[in-house]
Formats: sequence, C-alpha cells, structure tokens
Amino acid sequence: MIIVWILLGLVVLLAVVGVVMYNGLIGLRNKVEEGWRQIDVELKRRHDLIPNLVETVKGYAAHERGTLEEVMAARSAAMSGASTPAAAAQAEGQLSQALGRLMAVAEAYPDLKANQNFLALQQELTSTEDRIASSRRYYNALVRELNTKVESVPSNIVANVAGVKRAEYFETPATEAVVPNVSFGGDGAGGADTPAVSASTQPGAVGGPSTQPGGAPGALPQAQAPGGAQPDPTSDSQAGPGVSP
Repeated sequence: MIIVWILLGLVVLLAVVGVVMYNGLIGLRNKVEEGWRQIDVELKRRHDLIPNLVETVKGYAAHERGTLEEVMAARSAAMSGASTPAAAAQAEGQLSQALGRLMAVAEAYPDLKANQNFLALQQELTSTEDRIASSRRYYNALVRELNTKVESVPSNIVANVAGVKRAEYFETPATEAVVPNVSFGGDGAGGADTPAVSASTQPGAVGGPSTQPGGAPGALPQAQAPGGAQPDPTSDSQAGPGVSP
C-alpha cells in the first residue's frame, strides 16, 4: 500500500512539473511573438518615413535618379514580406545599404543638408533605427531563452508534446550599411545649421505586415506615383509622417 502511495505521489509530482514547464514554454512563445510584433511596428514607421525623405532629396538632387530609385525598390522589397526572420533581415539590410548611399549623396548638397524638412526626417529615421535595435535585442534574448528550453532535458519532452518549436533569431546582416546620425554644427545655406554626419551602424529589421517568427506575411501594396500613366519609383502615395518640400 505504501508503494502505491509513493507511485501516486510521483505521478502527481511529474504532472505538476509538466504543467509548470508547459506554462513556461507557452509564456515564452507568446513573449517572442510580442517582441516580433514590436519590431514590425518600428519597421513600418521606418518604411513610412522613407518616401518623404526621398521626395525631399529629389527636390534638390533630381538627377540622382538611380540612387532614389534604388531606395524605393529596396523599400518595396522589404515591405513585400518574408517567410522567415532571416530572410526579412536580409531584405532590410539591403534597404539599409540603399539608405546609406542616399545619405552619402545628400552630403554633396549643402542646401539639402540645411533643409529643415530633411533634418527632421533624418532625425526621425535615426530615432527609429535606435528603437529597432533595442527591439531586436529584446526579441533575440527571448528567442535564446525559448530555444534553450526547447532543446534542454526534460523541458524538450514537454515542448515536443505541446508543439513548441525553436524560434529564429533576427540577426543583422554582416554586410549591413552604415547610416549617418544627425548632429548640428557649422553654417549651412541661408544661415541654417548644417548637420555634421557621424556614422552609426543601423539594425536590420523585418518589414511588411505583422507576422510571427517563421510565418508567411501577406504583401502590402508597393509604392505608386500619383497621377501619370508611368509609375515613378521615386514617389510613393503611401508616404508616412513628414512634409515634402
């Protein structure tokens, strides 16, 4: 009889431990998904800022059409969505490189660098990049914790039963571009301050509609120029915050 009670106690103990592990895994999985959604929010803000930035640059450097088209094409590719965080990070890395080239072009135009609209958009973009980097660190920390539990004994047994899988890290591509930060100093055209540009590595990010890690997001409409019969890849009717000159 004592043996029966001992066995019954062990079964109850194992059941309690299993429930605790299960709840912990589910909680971590939900946090990972929440962290992913936060990255998505910041990336959408980044995508919304780019059309106004391109329009402002175009007002001063319209002949730099190749660079402007490249930025808008990279933005459209990033917004089209990706099946995995790694693929999305790659697309965002391409967008970061294109933005870096756009900022390099802006350096050759003092009037553009002194334009208040350009300065405001550049500051917003830099602030958004910082928030993306912070969200990425938070997300990757949660992914590491979840993956450790999914692979460790005995929680891996519970994970297999519950169908909890490894999540994918959101990693910055090694070839990621450097996008300038804005600091103010010096004299610009018309008496305005000209921003001195210092490099800061910008994060890659997952663009497009909200998805969960490993999920396939739907595509958002790509940029179209208002008006004419021929689309202008440097214009976007879904421009976000900011005012074009």
